[in-house]
Amino acid sequence: MGERMKIWYDKEADYLEVLFDTREGYFQETDNDAVMEKVDTEGNLVGFSVLNVSSLSQAQPLSIDLMKRTA
Repeated sequence: MGERMKIWYDKEADYLEVLFDTREGYFQETDNDAVMEKVDTEGNLVGFSVLNVSSLSQAQPLSIDLMKRTA
């Protein structure tokens, strides 16, 4: 069986969160104002969040690269 992911959507807040791992970390900005990436203390990507998900259907498709940051 593969690894588990946690996917959470709050309809009232129009907020989507996807976590690949349960490690401690923090959210930081990306090139897209609607998307934040969650990284651990070593810069490993552990998830991401999207604000105002329902408005994305009215705009261009959401496309953003998320990757591990290197120091």
